[in-house]
Amino acid sequence: MARSIGRRLVLAAVGAGALPAWGQAVLAASADGSIDQAPPMPMPEQSIAERLSRYVATIAYADLDEATIEAAKSHLIDAVGCGIAAHEEAPVRACREVALAVSGGVSTVIGTARRTTPDLAAFANGAAFRYYDMNDVYVGREPGHPSDNMTACLAVAEAEGCNGRDLILAMAIAYEIDCRLMDAAELTSRGWDHPIYSLPASALAAGKLMRLAPAQLVEAVNLAINGHIAMNQTRMQVLSDWKGIADADAARNGVFAALLARRGMTGPSPIFEGNAGVFKQVSGPFELDTDQFGGRSGSFRIKDCGIKLYPAQGGALTAIPAAVRVAKEAGDLDQIASIEIATTKFAYLTAGKEPEKWAPETKETADHSLPFIVARAMLDGDITNDSYSPSAIRDPKVRALMRKITVKPDDALTALSPKALPNRVSATLSGGPTISCQVEALPGFRGMPMQRADFEAKFRKNVAKRLQEDKVARALACLWDLEHQDDLSRVLDTLVIRA
Repeated sequence: MARSIGRRLVLAAVGAGALPAWGQAVLAASADGSIDQAPPMPMPEQSIAERLSRYVATIAYADLDEATIEAAKSHLIDAVGCGIAAHEEAPVRACREVALAVSGGVSTVIGTARRTTPDLAAFANGAAFRYYDMNDVYVGREPGHPSDNMTACLAVAEAEGCNGRDLILAMAIAYEIDCRLMDAAELTSRGWDHPIYSLPASALAAGKLMRLAPAQLVEAVNLAINGHIAMNQTRMQVLSDWKGIADADAARNGVFAALLARRGMTGPSPIFEGNAGVFKQVSGPFELDTDQFGGRSGSFRIKDCGIKLYPAQGGALTAIPAAVRVAKEAGDLDQIASIEIATTKFAYLTAGKEPEKWAPETKETADHSLPFIVARAMLDGDITNDSYSPSAIRDPKVRALMRKITVKPDDALTALSPKALPNRVSATLSGGPTISCQVEALPGFRGMPMQRADFEAKFRKNVAKRLQEDKVARALACLWDLEHQDDLSRVLDTLVIRA
C-alpha cells in the first residue's frame, strides 16, 4: 500500500505575449532553416535591444518599491555568503589568481583586500558565488541563476565610485532583464545555455552604472551577445569546472562590452531580430514588452526569485526532502528493492537521463545528478556542501543505492512547472509496500518567503569557516543598510578573509 505526503508552493507565473507578425515571419522564413533561403525579415519599429536600452536609461532608484530594495539586499547577502564559502575551492582559487595577476585595478576581488579590472573582478567573484550551486534560482521558460549578474554590478559600481543606491538599482535591472528573457524563450532544449541571457543583463546593468547613453547601451547589448553564445554542453554528460564558471564568464563579457561601448565601439545589429541573429540561430522569435517591466506597470522579477536551501540543481531541490522523508519511513535502507524518481521533463533531461548521472566522478556532475542527490540524501538525511566531497561521491553505499534508482519524466509534474519544481520519490520495499513522497516547492520560493533571520542564518552557516563573528556582524550591518552606503569599497572591506 502506498503512503504519500506532499506540499505545494507556487513559483513565479510566466508567460509570453502573442507572437508579432514579424516574429511569425521568422518561423515561416525557411522550411529547412537555412539562412540563405530566408527572405529579409520585416523589422519592428524598435528592436528589442533598443527597447531594453530605453528602459534601462530611464529607470531610476525612485522607481523601486521597498520590497524590491529589500529583495536586492537579501539576494546580495545570500550570494556573497555562497562566495565566501567557496573561497578556497580549486576552480575559484584559479579564477581569483588569474584576476589578481593584473595589478593596479579598481574593483575588489571579494574575500581579499586586492583589486583588479572590473571585468576580471566580475569573473572571479562570479566563480565564487556560483561554485556550490547554492545561490538563487529563477524558473521561467528557461531556468537560471540571476544573482550571477550581481558580480558585474558590484565590480562596476565600485570602479565608478557609485553609492549603495546605484548598486541596488543596477542589481534590480540585471535581475529584471535576465528573468524577463528567461520568461520569453527556452534555450536548453535548443542546445544553448542560460548564461546567454546574462550577457545583456550584465551589460546593461554595467552600462547603467557607467551612465551610458541609450545608443551606447544598445551597442553594449550587441557586443555582449554576438561573440559569447553559450552551448548547453556545459550541462550535459560529465560536467566540468565550467558548469560553475559559465555565468561568471557572461558577467565578465557583459562588463567588457559596456567598457567597449563607452569608448564608441559598435556591435552587430539587430542582434535579436537580424537574419543571423539570436532569434534565427538560438532562441526562436519572441516579444518583450518593456512597458510591463518592473518600475513601469509590472512588478520587479527579483521578488519572484527563489533562494536555495540546498546546494543542488534547481530541478532536483524538492527531491531532497522527499528522499529524506521516504528514507525515514523506510527505516532500514537495505530493505529497499527499488526507487523511482518522477520529475519534470527539464530535470529528467538535465539531471536524470544520461548514464553519467549514475556514475558521477566530479562535484559538478554529482550536484546535477538526481540519482546521486536522492541516494546521498537518503543515507545522510541532508545535502550539504560536504555531500560532494570525493569520498562522498565514491562511497560504495551511495553507489549501491543508486543502482536501485530509476528516473522518469512525469507529464503531471511537468505541467506544474514553472510555477513549481516538483519531484516524487517512491521506494518499494522487499516485502512489497511502496513509500512515496511528492514535494512541489520549498521555503525560500514565491509564496513561502524567507525573512531576514533566515537569510542571516544561511549567511552565517556559509561564512562560519572564513569570517570571525565580529566581522560577520559588521558585514551584515553594512549590507542591510546598503542604500545608505556611499563608499562600496568600505563595505567590501568587511568581507576580507584573514589568514
